[in-house]
Amino acid sequence: MKSSARLFLIIIFAVSIAICACVTGGDVVRVTTVENSKLNGIREGDLEKLKEIKKARKNQDIDNNLSNVIEATQHFTVSEYLMQHPEMKGASEVDYRVGGYDVLSITVYEEKDLSREAVRVTGKGYISFPLIGRIKVDNLTCSQIERLISHKLAEQQYLLDAHISVMVTEYNSKHFLVLGAVKNPGSYSLRAQECVLDGISKAQGIDSDEAGKKAMIIRTKNHNLPRKNKIVIDFDLQGLLKGRDQISNIFLADKDVIYIPMAEHFYIIGQINNPGSYTLTNNEITLLEAIGMAGGFTSIAARNKTRVIRVEDGVEKIIQVKMDAIMDAGKKIKDVLIKPNDVIVVPESFF
Repeated sequence: MKSSARLFLIIIFAVSIAICACVTGGDVVRVTTVENSKLNGIREGDLEKLKEIKKARKNQDIDNNLSNVIEATQHFTVSEYLMQHPEMKGASEVDYRVGGYDVLSITVYEEKDLSREAVRVTGKGYISFPLIGRIKVDNLTCSQIERLISHKLAEQQYLLDAHISVMVTEYNSKHFLVLGAVKNPGSYSLRAQECVLDGISKAQGIDSDEAGKKAMIIRTKNHNLPRKNKIVIDFDLQGLLKGRDQISNIFLADKDVIYIPMAEHFYIIGQINNPGSYTLTNNEITLLEAIGMAGGFTSIAARNKTRVIRVEDGVEKIIQVKMDAIMDAGKKIKDVLIKPNDVIVVPESFF
């Protein structure tokens, strides 16, 4: 009896080893290029979905020129930027500077006949005014133009100590762009003391279904000089919109770009209960967690032939993963981290 029991235990142990070998044999994760790997077990409809996803991803890559500029540019947090530019903190310190094609209203209180409405600034920054002729107002604030006109009238002995009021009635010289996940992206005129929230409002607000959690301002410094310099100011978009991060509502400058990146997604198709597009809420979603988000495998899924299609450095790669080994055989350390635009493909089992 004892020898029979011992033999039975040996057989059970051998069978267990064989089963484990079937589950974990070979590489748990294997990476190949698309040319060297075929997507067997994928239904025609899922292959069409895969083509659509790849096409959308390729179109997205066209916009990566902006991403390349952002990546190569020096970044600052809002706090870091304001430490270097404290003048951007307060409205009283950020007076609008007049430029070409702006339209001014000029009032002379002592001599109403000299007052003028709709005084257009030329492209080179000049205006014409009665008695004093042509004067340059480019890059001057309204208060500086007031003093300049008053000085010119006194200098010509026309009017001493004149009280002048200058207002901008049309803002045409300065512009900013709003790009990315907003309802109406485009170029907008920059008015006096406009902030980030004003810019987003002009673009009719955020596209909440597409916008990510972060945003940035791409700012051009020294844009009037031959040698321009760009910086990126990163800010917490959701914190700003929900009122938690009002420090990020900084004043806009000429040629600023407010960029609201699209939320990062991954895709899952094939034998999964809820295929589709999913938002990457953080950078630590694993393949096993992604499958859980999509409702898990169907009953006919070829779990050990699960693939992740990924583009890295312009090369499309296929990462084949034996999910049973990760789920059941204690190899969760080999679970694959999901990256933006990954496509998870779960083939159909044939038996």
